[in-house]
Amino acid sequence: MTGGGGPGAGEEPEAGQGSAFTPPEGIPVVALPPGDARWQDRMRTFVRLPVTERPGPEAAFAARPEGGHTVSVPRVLDLTLRIGELLLAGGEGAEDVEAAMLGVAYAYGLARVEPNVTFTLLGISYQPSLTDPPLTSSRTVRRRVTDYTRLAAVYRLVDGITTGEATLEDAYRRLADIRRNRHPYGSWLLTGAAGLLAGAASLLVGGNLIIFLAAGVAAMLGDRLAWLLAGRGIPEFYQFAAAAMPAAAMGVLVDRAHWIPGAAGVQSSAVITGGLFALLPGRALVAAVQDGLTGFYITASARLLEVIYLVVGIVIGVTLILYAGVHFGADLNPDQAIRAYDHPWVQLVAAMVLTLAFAVLLQCERAVLPLATLNGGVAWTVFGVLHQQAGGNQVAATAAAAGLVGLFGQLMARYRYVSVLPYVTAAIGPLLPGSATYFGLLAFTQNHASQGFTQLTRAAALALALAIGVNLGNEIARLALPTPGPAAPRRAAKRTRGF
Repeated sequence: MTGGGGPGAGEEPEAGQGSAFTPPEGIPVVALPPGDARWQDRMRTFVRLPVTERPGPEAAFAARPEGGHTVSVPRVLDLTLRIGELLLAGGEGAEDVEAAMLGVAYAYGLARVEPNVTFTLLGISYQPSLTDPPLTSSRTVRRRVTDYTRLAAVYRLVDGITTGEATLEDAYRRLADIRRNRHPYGSWLLTGAAGLLAGAASLLVGGNLIIFLAAGVAAMLGDRLAWLLAGRGIPEFYQFAAAAMPAAAMGVLVDRAHWIPGAAGVQSSAVITGGLFALLPGRALVAAVQDGLTGFYITASARLLEVIYLVVGIVIGVTLILYAGVHFGADLNPDQAIRAYDHPWVQLVAAMVLTLAFAVLLQCERAVLPLATLNGGVAWTVFGVLHQQAGGNQVAATAAAAGLVGLFGQLMARYRYVSVLPYVTAAIGPLLPGSATYFGLLAFTQNHASQGFTQLTRAAALALALAIGVNLGNEIARLALPTPGPAAPRRAAKRTRGF
């Protein structure tokens, strides 16, 4: 961290001399008005406001310390950065990270704070008064870990801080406990979940029981290979390339295994498509589009670049195996269509199983698993009715289903005062464009560049429809649900003529 300003930079002139250390009698509890714990709505409003237009803590939270002591400003800024680091590392959007950082700072009485979140760097600046130099701190996110159980625990900590239940010392203690807690699911359980996800995805696109097992085994082999490379410090790009190879190899083997009923064509495609479902970076894509739509363009660009690198890694891994398979006589047909929606109940169950496995891979809390699974079933039902039964456009049907996922996820998150990510990220799993991605790669492998470009463009359109639909559902929920208290409207940039 870096510090700025002179000897008075860490003082609160309104309330007396501050200290860089915790006083012997402790930090007083911060009290908020009862019944107003929705810091997410309040702080999202403040994120869009300049510092000079934001109300002070008295008007926003009535959170001034009592007992004649001021909080230690450096410690509050440090706590704020540590909380923001866990949220950003867990995949939370930049706007929500800044809202949480503002909520913590306001709860401890720091009004003139300016958080700044980018893809790997968090900063916060506090100016005691207009004439005092600011105190600035920063923190770098070195490692990203997807653990939505830890993310929920951080949200509960921020709730405790903003409702006055946690002193500064309590907050540090709870934050240390969150960091020490182990992930709820072990590595082998995650490998099994990856196999279950791939098997369910293969059923979703027309596979049979044998194909379910083949796709599951391939995904588990790819997952263990990725764990091996990660343990040796190999970058994620190569991990994804290696993890994609077993699924493609299993598809080639299934195509050559003529004893499997219907092995050629649909079934080999179902194996590879199922394996791709377990690798497509849907979480990062949704976060990237969300950051872009809310005005965090630098972070959105970095997240999209991350998605592109991961997808390129998958492309390289699958393409190498497909080239080898075609060279050795595998009859993989890029014109082969995925089986029609002729078993809706089987595919609905497969979609819900896929969502459940995806939620386990994301380390969601056990109490969240049924709700996320139900949300995934709703998403697939809407998509199937609009696209398969009514014959509607696939991109529009995907956007509509994702919009409902975002709407229901936001309602569930607001009911429990937690992040919306555990309820929506897994639920969009059945809608990921796995088949379009596979057929595009296969077409390029067989020198059908025009057809491959068309399929990959379709996959990109479906992915964007997913992300925009989820974000739109979230915004509709926020617009329709009332915000308690006299909060100002959530402002956005006004740009109607392109300049």
